[in-house]
Amino acid sequence: MTYEEALHFIKSSEQYGSVLGLENMRKLLKELDNPQDKLKFVHIAGTNGKGSTAAYIANILASAGYLVGRYISPAVFSYFEKIQITGLNKQVKKSSSVKTTYINNIEVAKYINRIKEICRAMTEEGFPHPTVFEIETAMAMLHFVKEKCDVVVLEVGLGGRLDATNVITTTECAVITSVSMDHMHILGNTLEKIAEEKAGIIKERIPVVSYDQEPEAKKVIESVCRKNHSALTEADFNKIQIETQSIEETIFSYEGFKHLKIRLLGENQVKNAVLAVLTAECLRNLGYSITNENIQNGLEHTHWRGRFEIIKKKPYFIIDGAHNEDAALSLEQNIKYYFGNKKIIFIIGVLADKDYDSVLRHTGKYADKIYTITPNTIRGLPADKLAKTALKYNCRVFDAGTVVRAVKMAYETVGEEDVIIAFGSLSYLKEICDAAEVVLS
Repeated sequence: MTYEEALHFIKSSEQYGSVLGLENMRKLLKELDNPQDKLKFVHIAGTNGKGSTAAYIANILASAGYLVGRYISPAVFSYFEKIQITGLNKQVKKSSSVKTTYINNIEVAKYINRIKEICRAMTEEGFPHPTVFEIETAMAMLHFVKEKCDVVVLEVGLGGRLDATNVITTTECAVITSVSMDHMHILGNTLEKIAEEKAGIIKERIPVVSYDQEPEAKKVIESVCRKNHSALTEADFNKIQIETQSIEETIFSYEGFKHLKIRLLGENQVKNAVLAVLTAECLRNLGYSITNENIQNGLEHTHWRGRFEIIKKKPYFIIDGAHNEDAALSLEQNIKYYFGNKKIIFIIGVLADKDYDSVLRHTGKYADKIYTITPNTIRGLPADKLAKTALKYNCRVFDAGTVVRAVKMAYETVGEEDVIIAFGSLSYLKEICDAAEVVLS
């Protein structure tokens, strides 16, 4: 099987939709000799911040000398970034330098060739055909076993309780990032119901590290931990002490951890870093050899693309994946802190099933102009419909239609001291970066 044939098989499996439930995933993995049982996991659920928190944790563990697998979704800039391996960079003399590599096309073809045959056999036996997420999760497990990963930082795809990743039984630590309103049509329309789904990754007597949650989510997580006899560590963001904060870096302290430096921008990233620090401390208590220096180094050298990321300067061009209300609140705080006195131009594209009205309600007033685009996906909201909603919060809204046109229009009106911020769905951020290169070339 070639890589192109493997991608065609994966693409064709989209017809089976997104199905919550564990039985089919268990069957698929059983036929693959249960690779997940040969691994150890840090399992991460939550509405926002999973990717950043996972990146911090992976880099801390790698700095400590562990070979770390990482499974993320969605991929933003490359299909291969879904499945990553992070470890010490042996080509660099500095012992704390870490390196991340992605799965490659040859490996994808090899794993999918095996998985495809099992999918065919499963349907012949009367089982449902595995979904894309189930197929890719199985591929990740095979790759992490092949690479002999010491630990895998595993992100939940959707929810937690019935997510395909929740078939694992060898969790070392469960981590729950910020819980807020998203995917309500699937997970429930209250914070309590959503928190119940996220807390579904909590296993009996396995330690849990949780974000400083809203009271409704906090109560649910604490209750599930009590039922499972799971020790719970909760972040207390009142203990964060920001020492310096600029557009380049943030230095902060948290309890006994002093002068921690991160390069990911925004108050929310400090909170995600705290969650990673507490997770590292939890793993240290389990016997993992992680020093404070490993924690400092891992945080400082973490990069996570598409999250309030600067892609150009003079003028600043920022991309961000703010696609729900909680993420929009974080973006609003970042705008006020970093660019409170600047003229700002927005480029926005969203998926039709997101609460884009809330996103615009929190952010729309900060823009001098808003250019709307239609993401190039079947779920993309048409630019004209987004523009109509945006007009409720800003009178200078323009339907640009395409990403290239929006970027071109933004650069035609922006000054060197102004700011462009493109946000909404992660699905179009790579296209934004490519368009910026074309327009400026």
